[in-house]
Amino acid sequence: MEHRPGDSLTEFEKENMYRQIVEYSFQTTVIHSDHKVLYINQAGADFLKGSKSEIIGANIVEVFTEEYREYIIERIRRGTEENLAGEMVETIVHRLDGTVCDVELYCHPVIYGNKKAIQSILLDITAQKTAERELKRVMNEVGTPVVPVSEGVAVLPLIGEIDEDRARQLLEVMPQKVIGKNLNYLIVDFSGIYNIDEVVIEFLFKINSVMKLLGISPICTGIRPEMAQKAVETHKDLTSIVTISDVQQALTKLADLNKTQL
Repeated sequence: MEHRPGDSLTEFEKENMYRQIVEYSFQTTVIHSDHKVLYINQAGADFLKGSKSEIIGANIVEVFTEEYREYIIERIRRGTEENLAGEMVETIVHRLDGTVCDVELYCHPVIYGNKKAIQSILLDITAQKTAERELKRVMNEVGTPVVPVSEGVAVLPLIGEIDEDRARQLLEVMPQKVIGKNLNYLIVDFSGIYNIDEVVIEFLFKINSVMKLLGISPICTGIRPEMAQKAVETHKDLTSIVTISDVQQALTKLADLNKTQL
């Protein structure tokens, strides 16, 4: 049998050699087995704002924020039992000083000494994600104009997807956008929204309530049948909201109403 370099090394020597190689990496590298941290390099300890002695022996799953833990447990199971490398994913971790960070996580199975383990590499992307969120906030604000169409009437055309972040941002900026415009009516047009889910339904009711509190009568247009159906499924009663088929019909009815009042 051919003798290969390293065949005569003991498990301790192999483990020690592995540590020396990883120790000088600038990336956070953690070795864990059965959810227990066996090793972390100095870059990782610095990133997690702790000492090696604090981190080694800890439960690796608890590093991740609550919403990701079940997913992380399943990744570890697949890596350990099925010997599958986990694809690169974005997640959030707790650091020992109480701060949280956005990270890219990559995991793959390894043999550490004589033990089956998982090597996890974490790359800090907090600055990148913060910049992305700020850009998204600005684009949402700029890309959602309140368009005056006649005296006392404006249209808010919603386009794209409304997720939780955008819904929250819209509810924050809309009062500032309508104040001082002397509006009596705001037509909120949903015809350009392509996701129909509970977030959109909840936003529909909240924007309706906010406008009423500001003394503006909201009219919702472009509500497709599937949106109405989704509202029913979530036990929301659309009868509390003034709805008209489309923006043109809403403008026509408001014009007719103004003539009647005159």
